[in-house]
Amino acid sequence: MRVVLPSPPMASRPRPSARAPLRRASKWLLGLIVLALAAGIMWLSTAEDSLTLHAGEVAPRDILAPYSHTFESQVLTEKKREAAAQAVSKVYAPPDADIGRRQLERLRAALTFITAVRNDPYATPEEKMRDLAAIRGLNLSPDEARYLLSLDEQRWQTVQNEAQRVLETMMRAPIREDQLDEARRNVPAFIDLTLPERQAVLVQRLVEAFLAPNSLYSPELTEAARERARSSVQPVMRSFRRGETIVQRGQVLTDADIEALREYGLLQGTARWQALLAPLVLVLVSFLVLALYLHYRRPDLCDSARELILIGTTFLVTLAGARLVMPGHIVLPYLYPLPTFTLLFFLLFRAETALVFTVPLLGLSLYNLPHGYELMLYNALVAVIGIVLLGRAQRMRNFLATGAGMALTGGAVLVATRLASPATDLLGLITLLGAAAINGLLSAALALVLHYFLAPMLGQVTPLQLLELSRPDQPLLQFLLRQAPGTYQHSLQVANLAEQAAKAVKADPLLVRVGALYHDVGKALNPQFFIENQPPGSVNPHKELSPVESAQIIIRHVTDGLHLAQQYRLPQRLQDFIAEHHGTMLTRYQYARAIEEAGGDAGKVNPEDFRYPGPRPQSKETALVMLADGCEARARADRPPDEHALRRLVHDTITDRIRQGQLTDTDLTLRDLKAIEDTFVSTLKGIYHPRIKYPEIHGQKTIPVAQAVQEALPARETADVQDIPAD
Repeated sequence: MRVVLPSPPMASRPRPSARAPLRRASKWLLGLIVLALAAGIMWLSTAEDSLTLHAGEVAPRDILAPYSHTFESQVLTEKKREAAAQAVSKVYAPPDADIGRRQLERLRAALTFITAVRNDPYATPEEKMRDLAAIRGLNLSPDEARYLLSLDEQRWQTVQNEAQRVLETMMRAPIREDQLDEARRNVPAFIDLTLPERQAVLVQRLVEAFLAPNSLYSPELTEAARERARSSVQPVMRSFRRGETIVQRGQVLTDADIEALREYGLLQGTARWQALLAPLVLVLVSFLVLALYLHYRRPDLCDSARELILIGTTFLVTLAGARLVMPGHIVLPYLYPLPTFTLLFFLLFRAETALVFTVPLLGLSLYNLPHGYELMLYNALVAVIGIVLLGRAQRMRNFLATGAGMALTGGAVLVATRLASPATDLLGLITLLGAAAINGLLSAALALVLHYFLAPMLGQVTPLQLLELSRPDQPLLQFLLRQAPGTYQHSLQVANLAEQAAKAVKADPLLVRVGALYHDVGKALNPQFFIENQPPGSVNPHKELSPVESAQIIIRHVTDGLHLAQQYRLPQRLQDFIAEHHGTMLTRYQYARAIEEAGGDAGKVNPEDFRYPGPRPQSKETALVMLADGCEARARADRPPDEHALRRLVHDTITDRIRQGQLTDTDLTLRDLKAIEDTFVSTLKGIYHPRIKYPEIHGQKTIPVAQAVQEALPARETADVQDIPAD
């Protein structure tokens, strides 16, 4: 029998090395880079004077000229000059004589070739026709070609001379690219009228073939003409009398309006050093808060450079987009999907991290914007309600409901803050409510898409991916079903067990279920070596193997499972279930056989030959699958007769895993283990409940139903079985 040896055990986690200080230094460097980029974004967005009004905004009141003044409007002058420049047509260069000479030479070469074809004594008429048709650009009909070949030398010479004369004449006049077709149509007007019609047609065909544009577009001449047009425009002067309205209340400000207000000194800004220093101080304070949070509350995030890069990039991109889009606009600050950042961090990390990072982001994004308090309250409440409604986000409808809830919350905040303002009009309020609705739905949609693409970078798997992987028609599940149907049914039972327990201990039920479906997929490569796939009455192949060989085949299903998972591109989070569901336990049956064959001397047996490669479960989810796998297998093998025996079986299985240290790396508590035990007992009791043995017919006699019940149920559960009527 061919024995498949297991792959080498998985490498253990590397110990801290001399590179640890270097890694810490690189993370500090990464943090400083993010800090510098954030400061640069804030500096660039506030480098100019912080004006109270910008082009595109609505004037809050009538602004009058404080005194009479006349000034040159650079904005209007430039617009007028640009209009004059655009009115200038394209300028073409004079006719290029070199192009005319080149085309004339090409015509002469073609005429020489045609003459050679005409005088070829060895070519047949058909060959001469083909030679004429090969001349590029010369479009002669068959009748015209035969006539050309039939001309005597005198007439042919006349045609040649006339074609050269007409082409030379026409190439002296300017011909532009867009005038070439018109020039070809005018060729007959240049042909000598004394020439017979058929010869004139030949001249026309020859000239048309070699007529080409000789007056080309000149960007330099065109730009010079446009520059002259610009310089010819006189400066546009604007003047306002004292008390004259410069802009009216409700008017959308243009660049010319802003120029006029600046000319009068009506736009006040802060001093330059203040405008630069204030946002930088805010950046430093924000990053200090985030650094302290990461150091004291989430040091696990600092251990992964990939997570830090993702956090920094997402933060900077969101901040840069906000500082680029929001300033100078009224509606866009309510439309920009800032809550997307909060939802994304909630999905990738957790609610606390999302909220801690959201507060500095909102402060920096909304810094020095009109209605800043209102925008802060608006985005904060929308983000918080998004976290509350999204939950585990295991269905598409969760995102739809979250988007709708965020839209309603944003609208409610706007109504609450805007109704008290006397400047609020109905149309403006409706516009902002529409922006709030789009903001909520767009934030939820973007969070869904970004989470789908970014989660794999952190070794995570999204609920949508899990739902897709849990479908029975998934190729790997189909492969398991075809090759190892018993293992497939076992995996379904383990999935049901672990999922119910996950709900009881606040783990991820969907992740646990999908992980359980794939945890034993490696058995599909050697299904006959696992008892659940062996038909009743078949010979157990392990009897022909030594304990070590048998253990190696059993252990192999872990490494085979990882190989299949990589082949079918399962996410790393699901591969953890395959690697960890046996932890570093021993294959107990084979180990016991080896000790028995060694005469009971355990010292002669190396336990490492019977140990799974591990690692031990690193999360609640993988630990639940380990426990469910052991309990289901033992319940299927032992068939406990009552609930007491079933509970003892489950309790012993969990206790054994604890005693072997398999749950050390998880954060399961004693309360969690008690909840898991109760859930397992309840679920297994429903799966492996006793069943009545159906009576068999022997001639005219039947086994009484009461006797069948007595054979199926424990004695204490059949005390009243005589009361069941016979069939």
